[in-house]
Amino acid sequence: MIRQRTLKSSVTATGVGLHGGRKVTMTLRPAAPDAGIVFHRVDLDPVVSLPADPYSVCDTRMCSGLQRGTAKVGTVEHLMSALAGLGIDNVHVDIDAPEIPILDGSSSPFVFLLRSAGIEEQAAPKRFIRVTRPVEYRDGDKWVRLEPYDGFRLEFSIEFNHPAVDGTATRVLVDFAEHSYERDIARARTFGFMQDVEFMQANGLALGGSLANAIVMDEYRVLNTEGLRYADEFVKHKVLDAIGDLYLCGRPLLATYTAHKSGHAMNNELLRALLEDRTAWESVSFDTADDTPAAVARRFGAEPLAA
Repeated sequence: MIRQRTLKSSVTATGVGLHGGRKVTMTLRPAAPDAGIVFHRVDLDPVVSLPADPYSVCDTRMCSGLQRGTAKVGTVEHLMSALAGLGIDNVHVDIDAPEIPILDGSSSPFVFLLRSAGIEEQAAPKRFIRVTRPVEYRDGDKWVRLEPYDGFRLEFSIEFNHPAVDGTATRVLVDFAEHSYERDIARARTFGFMQDVEFMQANGLALGGSLANAIVMDEYRVLNTEGLRYADEFVKHKVLDAIGDLYLCGRPLLATYTAHKSGHAMNNELLRALLEDRTAWESVSFDTADDTPAAVARRFGAEPLAA
């Protein structure tokens, strides 16, 4: 049986929020089977809990944020991506600020935290959403699509008309039956342009942004002295974001995701379009080796739970 996963123990990290620039303390805790991913604003009285839910997404300008009443949790996508990449179904996330810490701008520090806490299987079947027919969302020349596939594969292409970006690969295909999330995706950092950062900071956004937690470019080049971590780091970060955005549905997808110039808002629109069309998906779990697709078995059945 492909089982659900949670953490063996709690783990805590401190950092700054990318947009608010505030210090944030975050604790990741084990959760019971079928609890899902639940964020808790422990700085509020009473504590407000915000389950991962595409219908709670409230702010997609530069991140994916959740809202319940007046309580918000921003910039959840990198943590959600790491949880999806490691196949973790159930975890409580306690934070004392309205934003998840940005750390180094990738999901690699979250992977490290999750590995440090330890990952354990639970006595409950992992529940997948299997896409059964294509679903698409378009906005002008931008588009995003989900199609049936007995695994999880993502293909992304970008266009920025910037020499630093255009000089790298602008299309990537990742199939998790063959690729490793930790090795091939997790280290890709968020990125931005100096003029955009200055404009955002003047308008109260990206106040915690710096060369320590993002790739920053001027009109011609990357300003980070260490350069890029991957030759295709820009487009790989878009894949990293998409993995996190899609995991807000609360279950791993069995699908091919294809996108051109998509972002957080379009990923959320796609997820809502999928969930609202009950002819386009089904809920499945796999109890025996015979009924488990080979790509699922390779990703979740043989993947070590400890690094």
